[in-house]
Amino acid sequence: MQDITDLTVRTARREDLAALDALFARSYPVLLKADYPASVLVTAVPLISRAQPRLLATGTYYVAELDGRIAGAGGWTKARPGGRARRGVAHIRHFATDAALTRRGVGRALMLRVFEAARRAGIGRLHCMSTRSAVPFYAAMGFETLGERSVPLAPGIDFPAVAMTRRL
Repeated sequence: MQDITDLTVRTARREDLAALDALFARSYPVLLKADYPASVLVTAVPLISRAQPRLLATGTYYVAELDGRIAGAGGWTKARPGGRARRGVAHIRHFATDAALTRRGVGRALMLRVFEAARRAGIGRLHCMSTRSAVPFYAAMGFETLGERSVPLAPGIDFPAVAMTRRL
């Protein structure tokens, strides 16, 4: 088991794009397999496994590095995905941990960075659309479940998710 005491969290950069694509592509199929049927994963994984350049440019998206390799990523924005901002509310965006490093503190380190930055920006509440697989992680970080939702990924392709919220 790799020691993660040398984990560093930093703001994502444009040059992280390819490494993030690789992280998502290798991790999502493994992490989501137990909670989603193959019919959902075959259409959803190619769509959710792409890093979002605009998200990387926000300054509120972070990567966790271990031995020079990206071990996890995630961040927040004031505007919800595809929507508008609401005063004092922010949205958790595109969180993932390398499947080989789950339950080791990578996601927690990223989320603590999000909490700190969001508080400094005057955010009082965080919302997220969690995968079914990540609900226990978000619950452990203080999020409450609001209920099942369907997230449109592309025309005719919806992804089952769980809406969650947390007061800061």
